[in-house]
Amino acid sequence: QVQLGESGGGLAQPGGSLRLSCAASGSFVSINAMGWYRQAPGKERELVATFTRGSGTNYADSVKGRFTISRDYAKNMVYLQMDSLKPADTAVYYCNADLNLGPWAKQYWGQGTQVTVSS
Repeated sequence: QVQLGESGGGLAQPGGSLRLSCAASGSFVSINAMGWYRQAPGKERELVATFTRGSGTNYADSVKGRFTISRDYAKNMVYLQMDSLKPADTAVYYCNADLNLGPWAKQYWGQGTQVTVSS
């Protein structure tokens, strides 16, 4: 049973910072891709930042220069450092991973962590 566990959400003031962490646990062969999506009230879920093995990183235009994704594949973890936060960054942030299970690959989602940016 594969699970993604997230932590690090919360309340920040505009211009502040938060750091999200996500750990993949369970039985899988390797990580094909891992990253973060977010969903604000009334909006569709959107990509924030992802790592893809062999392709590197990908950021949404709205977070470029403010958010930094990093990973530790040895620990099966990915992090999202969020700086210069804006109220528009308020959303539920979901960890996402595409994992190699051997015969096939499968996509997994975390339970989500709330990020609220407000003064």
